[in-house]
Amino acid sequence: MAIHNKSHNNHALMSINKMRREDRIKYKSASDFEMPDEIKLLLSVSDCGDFLKQLPDNSVQLICVDPPYNLELTGWDNYDNYIEWASKWIDESYRVLSANGNMVIFGGIQFRDVKSGDLLDIVQYIRKNTKFKLLNTIVWYYKNGMSAHRFFANRHEEVIWLAKSNDYYFDLDSVRVPYSEEDLKAALRDKRLNPENTKKGKNPTNVWEIGRLNGNSKERVGHPTQKPVEIIERLIKSLSYPGSIVLDFFAGSGTVGRVCIKEGRHCLMCDSDMTSLEYFEKHLLRMKELGQSTDHKRVESIDDFFK
Repeated sequence: MAIHNKSHNNHALMSINKMRREDRIKYKSASDFEMPDEIKLLLSVSDCGDFLKQLPDNSVQLICVDPPYNLELTGWDNYDNYIEWASKWIDESYRVLSANGNMVIFGGIQFRDVKSGDLLDIVQYIRKNTKFKLLNTIVWYYKNGMSAHRFFANRHEEVIWLAKSNDYYFDLDSVRVPYSEEDLKAALRDKRLNPENTKKGKNPTNVWEIGRLNGNSKERVGHPTQKPVEIIERLIKSLSYPGSIVLDFFAGSGTVGRVCIKEGRHCLMCDSDMTSLEYFEKHLLRMKELGQSTDHKRVESIDDFFK
């Protein structure tokens, strides 16, 4: 007796096909969007809490932040109760994210006492008090770093990726890593892999080997915790789409703004340190030296940004 293939009646498959027909944003990639004619950018010198309260609900596609770690190394890195302070911007972040929005938070695990706090405390707060979905912990691995004598020298940093809902935007194709010619031939022989996707490149996984910026790096603009452009590019390209809004309320050197200009995203930034304005101008100068376009419309207020 013949056994008929009933896969077309599988409810999970039917549900997936229905969502694809509905053309939801979660199934789109950068190629489905047009680059904006004009990129809006705002860099405000202000407190992040005050800045966030002015943003409309559901208005931002990606939040990419590298918050202070409370290591007491400088004035902006010293909080009496770290998680009490962090909870305020975490809650506001959920409010301003779009339904398909993502948030990435750089951090570390260096807990010393209740006052200090770390990325584990942030994750614990998020799990117990918010509706965020924790999708990935990304490990940024680097070979260059400081030496140590009282503990094992650190060579990595963590990044957590959160989504507002299960309908989050993610464009893997935009950040696939090309195979070598030899590795591609081997991968195409693996019948478990989709040949079409294999030719696009491999998934970069959640461990990213990208060097830290040393003192002689041409990317350096002067900020002590400046992140490499390569990391920020991977996050912005995969978790936001052209013409969407990216927010960084711990702007620091302004690397997020630099990448947004290059990749065609509108950008909202704020930092409590006036020096961020100088750092960002240096980024624009570096871009010009590389022959990259720095065209953007600098706006002065949140109202102007959302006009």
